[in-house]
Amino acid sequence: MSPEALGMLMLGLLIFAIFIGFPTAITLLALGFFFGWVGFGWVRVSDLMVSRAFFVMSNDVLIPVALFIFMGYIVERSGILDRLFRSIQVAMGPIRGSLALATLATCTIFAAATGIIGASVTLMGLLAMPAMMRANYDVRLSAGVITGGGCLGILIPPSVLLILYGATAGVSTVQLYAGAILPGLLLSCMYAGYVIVRTSLNPTLGPPLPKEDRNFPVLQIVGMVCTSVLPVSALIFFVLGSILMGWTAPTEASAMGAAGALLLSIVYRSMTLSTLKDALFQSIQTSSMVLFLLVGSSLFASVFALLGGANVIAQFVLGLRLSPGAFIWLTMFIIFLLGWPLEWTEIIIIFIPLFLPLLPHFNIDPLWFGILVAVNLQTAFLSPPVAMAAFYLKGVSPPHVLLSEIYWGMMPFMALQVVGLIAVFFFPELAMWLPRLIFQ
Repeated sequence: MSPEALGMLMLGLLIFAIFIGFPTAITLLALGFFFGWVGFGWVRVSDLMVSRAFFVMSNDVLIPVALFIFMGYIVERSGILDRLFRSIQVAMGPIRGSLALATLATCTIFAAATGIIGASVTLMGLLAMPAMMRANYDVRLSAGVITGGGCLGILIPPSVLLILYGATAGVSTVQLYAGAILPGLLLSCMYAGYVIVRTSLNPTLGPPLPKEDRNFPVLQIVGMVCTSVLPVSALIFFVLGSILMGWTAPTEASAMGAAGALLLSIVYRSMTLSTLKDALFQSIQTSSMVLFLLVGSSLFASVFALLGGANVIAQFVLGLRLSPGAFIWLTMFIIFLLGWPLEWTEIIIIFIPLFLPLLPHFNIDPLWFGILVAVNLQTAFLSPPVAMAAFYLKGVSPPHVLLSEIYWGMMPFMALQVVGLIAVFFFPELAMWLPRLIFQ
């Protein structure tokens, strides 16, 4: 069997193994080692395995992954988000759809404090869904707001996805963060606009908060907002602002963010030894999973390239004689389909490298491509039949909230995400303007 045929067999077995549920990292390592041994011998593949593991361990671009994850878990576990949601809920109480808008505002702020998607949807499901059910909100609207808003962490900095994409594609994480800000805020504003229009046309979908639930003196409401929104906003500005202004690298900023989250939890008197232990354990577990996956992917990609598999794919795509636009949309469609059964980490680490070598041929900026991928993966998170965000929400919702209702509620928000993807495609300056303004 030729090396190229071995490479394509290797890729086919990987896809088959992932789809039937084998652990991805172990599968990558096993296939990479086995096919490397068959293709070019024991000694070379052993050396390659060691060098790839050392490359991942010594890559300082990946240090912020663990620290930003820890920052997110501290914010999640310490009750900071609960105070934030409650204060915004009371402040916006008289407005139609106020609970939905408060949920979106909280999700947007939380997305800028953590890139942990499952945690965001789950926690907002615990906080916002019961509150909206008590206020007689439409189940579909409530589900759509929580799942759509909860997925913003994929895109809005400090997104862990963008860190991994930057390390994979060789693109500056700082520039990716700058490029993601406007598309992320655009999606958040589109969600809010949709809620305002829907509740204006049909007030029964999202009635104002009952007076007894927002019967606080004005000064007390102002105090609630100042003591909950401002500290978290200051933390976000301190972390992201220091990165974008060039004062610190993402590594130092992530360390300051983790320290700031710890300080806030202590000030709010919500930090306990159990909370700290749980956040540390979850951070180590999540970070280890991501980095172990990177080691396996690095070995697999190296063996795949040495066998000539990457050249086969490149020649096939180039033989289609696609325009740059057609190539982009073909890639987006493939990523969208992969988002049904796979986590975003697997897509970024395993499949995105298959497309990256083709970007120079089509004269596509990898920074712009990365933002398109991030917006697209948000769409995949809300797309049936898998739609991981739906299962996260269903797991914490009251029993009467059906999975089918959650699916229907997500559809308008998925449509808005598609609009956002189209907007970034036809108006690249949405992603490129801020990086050029700051760094050029």
